[in-house]
Amino acid sequence: MQLVWIIVCLFAGGACAGIAGRISADASRWLSLATLVVAGLLGLSLLQPSLQDPSVLIAGSDAPQGQWLHLVQAIWIPHFGIQFLLAADGISVVLILLTLFLGFIALLSAWKEIQQRVGFFYFNLLWTLAGVVGIFAALDLFLFFVFWEVMLIPMFLIISIWGHEDRHYAAMKFFIYTQASSLLLLAAMLALVFIHWQQTDSLSFSWFDLLGLDLDPGLGMVLMLGFFIAFLVKLPGVPVHNWLPDAHTQAPTPGSVILAGILLKTGAYGLLRFIIPLFPDAAAQFTPVALTLGVISILYAAKLAFAQNDIKRLIAYTSISHMGFVLIGIFSWNAIALQGAIMQMVGHGLSSAGLFALAGALQHRLHTRALDAMGGLWSSLPRLAAVAMFFAIAALGLPGLGNFVGEFLVLLGTFQVHATTAVVSALAMVVAPIYALVLLQKGFFGPPSAALAGKVDTVADFGSRELLMMGAMMLGLVILGLFPRLVTVYLQPALAGLQQLGWGG
Repeated sequence: MQLVWIIVCLFAGGACAGIAGRISADASRWLSLATLVVAGLLGLSLLQPSLQDPSVLIAGSDAPQGQWLHLVQAIWIPHFGIQFLLAADGISVVLILLTLFLGFIALLSAWKEIQQRVGFFYFNLLWTLAGVVGIFAALDLFLFFVFWEVMLIPMFLIISIWGHEDRHYAAMKFFIYTQASSLLLLAAMLALVFIHWQQTDSLSFSWFDLLGLDLDPGLGMVLMLGFFIAFLVKLPGVPVHNWLPDAHTQAPTPGSVILAGILLKTGAYGLLRFIIPLFPDAAAQFTPVALTLGVISILYAAKLAFAQNDIKRLIAYTSISHMGFVLIGIFSWNAIALQGAIMQMVGHGLSSAGLFALAGALQHRLHTRALDAMGGLWSSLPRLAAVAMFFAIAALGLPGLGNFVGEFLVLLGTFQVHATTAVVSALAMVVAPIYALVLLQKGFFGPPSAALAGKVDTVADFGSRELLMMGAMMLGLVILGLFPRLVTVYLQPALAGLQQLGWGG
């Protein structure tokens, strides 16, 4: 029941924080913090399995595949075969813990930045987190779609209300891209359920029931593309990536932390959990296209990152590039590449959240995001500059940090099955240091810009709250880089079960 209590805690805490905000902004902040503490403790309890026998039958289904650690099942709308079905394997547990951890980071980054409509902000923040946790746990497709929508609407409000100068344009662009792709996802889900009803004479939205359907090759490809496009938009990957730079640039700092650190991972999770298990034949046939899109995303976005002067747009394009590794890792579909894809999701979640928190801190202090309006900050802001250097080298994949483990495993696994894809993708290892060095050189070294001349010594360095926030993410990246088995030990049984559902399984 921990899965249910985490979601209930976040929903209820968000509602209470919204009400408390009408009385006191501080009350809303502390109530939100208490909610995340309780949810975090419940999240840690997920590491202890509640299912003693993971081969136990799920009612009305065949034995589940994979190593399931937690399961909650109840009838919801029996007339349409809709269940309240939550289940978590090692993949889900790792991503839920990442969600709750970055929820803390977003809350800390909002502590001083968000001063208007504070209660309503924390309401939206906690409901976004609740939706993401539900996505990582829902195995009824209708329930999954409900959580998918719950996640998107509060994020739209966060961007449009608390964002920067062009926030309304960015929020509407985010909404149009995500909602248009969501309609494709819903149509493909309903079609899949209808086919299952035709073949079995029973209605069910259960992931377990929909596995192994006998699909016409052409129809299977169409349905798979409905799922694929929706998840590619959220990943995002080329050519449906255009909403992300604007959303990141205009979002407030906590919004960017959640968007880059967590929401992008829901698209990758959808590819992993739904596309290949539900459509193995169509996915196998589509693999060359998916790998090509992954390679293009890696190299094209890295090139665009190099050309940016806005620090948040630069980081946004690096996110697209890094998530391209996740795409090729998933469609390589072997044990090493899949482990690398999930490790990349976790490592990128920490490093991108750190970079966006850093960009937000700079914008708050300097009132600009333009790199050419910075410079000379190394000596005047030593703590902030040292943190910036750490996250820059983490993002470029320095050995010993989390991003290196993910990218190395993806390339190693991909090389075993698609050598050319791996070799071309590795070119990003050359481009990444260039944009990382550009960020550091323009922002922190050299003489101060004309805009900062005479003012640089008056800018405040990181305080204890910001050092705590950044230090937690830095520690996470070091642990992930030096002791990856702490994560992979939970992934291996789950990935073994998933691989049985794909091609070659």
